[in-house]
Order: sequence, then structure tokens, then C-alpha cells
Amino acid sequence: MVPMLYSQTLGRAARYYPEVTAVVDGERRVTYAQLDRRAAQLAAALAARGFAAGDRLGVLLPNCLEFLETIFACCRMGVIAVPINTRYAVAEIDEVLRDSTPRGLIRHNTLPRPTVDTGWEVVIGEQCLEGREADPPPVFYDSDALFGLFYTSGTTGRAKGVMLSHGNLLANLHHMQSWTGFRYPDVWLHAAPMFHLADFPAMLASAAQGVTQVTLAKFDLHLVCEVIQRERVTRTVFIPTMINLLTLFPDLGKYDLSSLQMVVYGGSPMAPEIINRTREKLPGVKLGQGYGLTETSPLLTTLYDEEHTSRRLLSCGRPVMGVEVAVVDPMGNPAPVGTPGEIVARGPNVMKGYWKNEQATRDAFLGDWFRTGDIAYQDEEGYLYIVDRQKDMIVTGGENVYSSEVEAAIYSHSAIKECAVIGVPDPNWGEAVMACVTLQDGAALTAEELVAHCRTRLANYKLPRRVEFLPGELPKSGTNKILKRALRDPYWQGYSRRVG
Repeated sequence: MVPMLYSQTLGRAARYYPEVTAVVDGERRVTYAQLDRRAAQLAAALAARGFAAGDRLGVLLPNCLEFLETIFACCRMGVIAVPINTRYAVAEIDEVLRDSTPRGLIRHNTLPRPTVDTGWEVVIGEQCLEGREADPPPVFYDSDALFGLFYTSGTTGRAKGVMLSHGNLLANLHHMQSWTGFRYPDVWLHAAPMFHLADFPAMLASAAQGVTQVTLAKFDLHLVCEVIQRERVTRTVFIPTMINLLTLFPDLGKYDLSSLQMVVYGGSPMAPEIINRTREKLPGVKLGQGYGLTETSPLLTTLYDEEHTSRRLLSCGRPVMGVEVAVVDPMGNPAPVGTPGEIVARGPNVMKGYWKNEQATRDAFLGDWFRTGDIAYQDEEGYLYIVDRQKDMIVTGGENVYSSEVEAAIYSHSAIKECAVIGVPDPNWGEAVMACVTLQDGAALTAEELVAHCRTRLANYKLPRRVEFLPGELPKSGTNKILKRALRDPYWQGYSRRVG
């Protein structure tokens, strides 16, 4: 039993940075002393409702002040938080609630109302998240106890509840701190969804160092730029999709973004073309790539700004301190340098398992190594290069095609706004490479022109055999990842398996 997350994060901030602005949510501003008091009062109110350590609380909220105080209240008393994807449909929310069986739910009135009865519900926007003027329960201490259930996005299948402990998140806090240099008086922008592990840990790391946190309920380019300018934001995390859209934003030059010092990105590999454009459009910003998964809290590897050299633009970096990462063949043996294999990892940040799913937990491990399902190779210096997820690999005519490589070639065309490469059934080759793309406003491009462009960058068997131009934007998950499954599924209707 050791002092845990609350005392190391919000409790620490309230002690050392009591008058520093903790949260900016629109017109609302609270200090760390006030946030600590609000979280303690909410913990007291939850205790009065019968909540105790080990109970679950569903959290269906956008980025907002209430999200932070709810998470910290749970953290304080050992209640297991269950953050829910705000883009889920009712059926998906119901599935999470049935699986996690929470004692109650805190939901925003702009989000869908589930049909599953949790027994107790607070609806923000209709009700106040009222605290209780009573002694809060004692601060919870236990590194092995569950901190939260984080349901995977389900882009490759049914969502599973990832069990992360207080110790898992504390380990990741130290990883983030050593990598990004969080410190007072930084200002962090929560533009990515806080329910997701891409952004969630920044809430804890920010509090630990007295960093002001600015919340945005949705990703809107005008609002993002306006808030960075007004609040003098210094650091944030963006999904590559967000960075791509920001650097293509025609009004970008109208805003003063000079306060922005660092943009952390991850969630998927980023094409060199987008990295180069970011350097051009945001010249004073340092880039930091992080690779990881929900199951690893999430950081596994990092690539520092100075490591974004031409030879490493496709690398996701090297392992963070205290975490072991390896590339193995199908038998679990180390893959030779330069040879693709599956990434496996072990360390204090690796999940305890999947909630009520022993079989999935067993399948996720190779001995004590967690299997990421991602394919990569390692160079002589230990840098990892992601080539794809196993399920996104396309096999055409007996040849393996990694979609990220084809996407990088497509993104290098100036007319492309977004793209996703998928495998579709082909009677001759098993699978054919298909590109789904959207174009920048006013741009014109034919399939033949795009393939000709790719032909100078890819082997013939990797070229898209089909190109579909889609209006607007490609479909995305709650974390702004492109939903390849939604693009792929219509082409595989009636097939007994989803690969050729």
C-alpha cells in the first residue's frame, strides 16, 4: 500500500499551486484550491449515495469542468471511473453499461440517453453536479486497485473494458512528465477527447505540476485557434487527422499562435508530407510523437522533436524509460533488425486485463509480454517503424501491402485532404488495394492522375486498383481516427471472412 494518484496529482496541486487557475471551461474558471474542494465535495456526495471503493461510475461527458471534477472525485475515493465515448450510439453506450454495471451515471444532456437503467443518474445541463458539505471519505491509497475501465474504440471489433490501475496511470504520468516537460506555468489544451487515453493522462500530469487546463467540447478549427490565442496555450495533443486539418486551415494565419510550444501527436502514423507542412505552418512548435495503446496507459515509445529527421520521419521513436518493447515473429522469437514483426511490451504501465473477459486477456499476452497487434520493424539504434496493424494488412496476389505506406504516397499529392487505404475483395488477387479519399476545397483530381502520382513512389503491386472520391470528410471515431471498418464493411457483405 503506497500513496497514490490523488495525492500525487490534484492533492499536490492544491497544496503547491492553490491560486493557480486549474481549469478554463468557456467563461468558467476555477483555481486548484477550488477544484480540490469541488472534487472532495462530490466524493462526499457519492459516498452519501452509497458509492465505495471498487464501485463503478459511468461518465458520459464532453470535455468540461465536470469531467475533471468527476474523475478526481472517483480517484480520491477509489471508485472506478468508466469514461464513455461521446460519439457512441445508444446501443453502444448500453453495451458499455451492461458490461461495466456501474452504480450510477453522470451524463451531459447533449449526449444520448441510454436505455440501460443504472439506478442513479445526474444530467449535466439540467441538474447541477452538486457536492455535499460534509467530510469527504479518506483519500484512497492502493497502487494495484483499479482506477478506471477504458473501453477501446471498437474500430477493429467489439469494445472491451481495459482495466487500468492507479499504478498504471502513475507510471504513465512519469513517462509524460519526462517526455513533455509539463511544468507551471504551462497551459494545456484539451482539444482531443478527454475520455480517450490519447488525452486523458494529460489531465493528471497537468494537475501534478500546476498546469492550467483549457477544455474544448468539440474540435472546431476556428475555436481551437481562438482559444490558443486567447489563453496563450503552450502544449496540446492532436491526432494526426487534427494536425492535417489545422495545417490546411485557410484562416490559420489570422491567429497569433506564437504561445504554442509543443504539439504531441499519436494514434496513427503521420505521413511525412503532413509533418513537413506542420513545420512550415507552425515553425516555432516542437513536435513529439507518442506511440501506445489504451492497454498500455498509453505510452510505449516517444520520438522527440530533434529526432524528426528525414531518416526517422516514419519512426514512432524508442521505448520510454522503464518499459520494455520488442518486435517478435509469430513464434514469439525476436525478429531480426529491419524485419517486420509484432510489437510486444511489458512494464508498470501495462493493463491488468480486460474487464470480465478472461479469454481476451489470455489472448492479449505472450507470457508476460502484452501483444499490441501492431506490425513494426526496429533499426540498429532501436527506433521503431510502424508499418500497420495486423488487421489492416492487405494481401494481394500473395504480396503483403501495408496501408500506411500507400497512404503516405497519396498524402504527398497536394490535392489530397484525407485518405484511407483498405483491402476489398478481388476475384483474381484475393484482395485489391482501394483508396478512399477526400479533396481539398477547389481541388480537382482523377483516379488515373492519383495512381500515376503513386506509381513514382510505390511498387506496382502496392498501387490502388480502385479509388473512391468521397464528399466532405471520411468517417471518424470519437478520437478522430478514420474508421476504416466503416469504409471496408460494405465491400465484404456476404463474405464468410474479411480478407482475401
